Amino acid sequence: MPKDFKNKVREQFSRTAEGYVRDSGFSGGPDLEKALELLKPTTDDLVLDIACGGGHTALFFAPHVRSVVASDLTMQMLKKAQEYISEEGGVENVTFREADAEDLPFPAGAFTMLTCRIAPHHFTDVPRALREFHRVLRRHVGRMAIIDTLLPEDPEIADFYQSMEMMRDPTHVQAHTEKEWIEMVTDANFTVQETAIFSKTHEFGPWARRAGLDGNRLAELNQYFIDAPMKVHDYFEIETFAGEVESYTDRKLLIFATRDDKKAN
Repeated sequence: MPKDFKNKVREQFSRTAEGYVRDSGFSGGPDLEKALELLKPTTDDLVLDIACGGGHTALFFAPHVRSVVASDLTMQMLKKAQEYISEEGGVENVTFREADAEDLPFPAGAFTMLTCRIAPHHFTDVPRALREFHRVLRRHVGRMAIIDTLLPEDPEIADFYQSMEMMRDPTHVQAHTEKEWIEMVTDANFTVQETAIFSKTHEFGPWARRAGLDGNRLAELNQYFIDAPMKVHDYFEIETFAGEVESYTDRKLLIFATRDDKKAN
């Protein structure tokens, strides 16, 4: 990850960490329940949660496994995640480690399970990150669940999505289609076992403000939604009232893959 961009990510998420920790939209959902079903964690599993954000995924899996390492590029985010998990109580098997997803500070085969939720669209080099995920997972038993926003197949709708995300959050890099994800995961020598798609509705105001938008930029983003073509409104189920966007719905993709080493590294 380029140093300048990495610093921008740290700055952005240090400033907005509290909002991500306290956002109830991250603390649960059908995507996490499906990931739990597919990963089939046991009390022998050693889990690495990449780009842990507020710590919600780490906390969700902690009761089911031996240990979880919650990692993130931003130290302030890790501190907030640690506070959140401590406040929630009930688990004592989560540790925290500052880590770049594209250059993980862990030895090969250190983990049996890996999760990464709503984060890869911030990565500048997803294929490199996936190779790192493969490296730190144990041969034959390693498995992972990646969840991220799904890029629409329609080019016009995809362009709208990319533009609005970059207007909201300067650290957004690129979302990917399901086909692109499958290709990247397969190229990293994983075997894709299953994918699933989930809809998620966002309240526009809290969603925009969580990224730190001020009044003027929020108004610009609101107008960008309002002015979008009808097929964009239909795809994202944009709800408006009196010229204000109230909510929109996007789609999240879950990819469940295993490291079975059927292909040569």
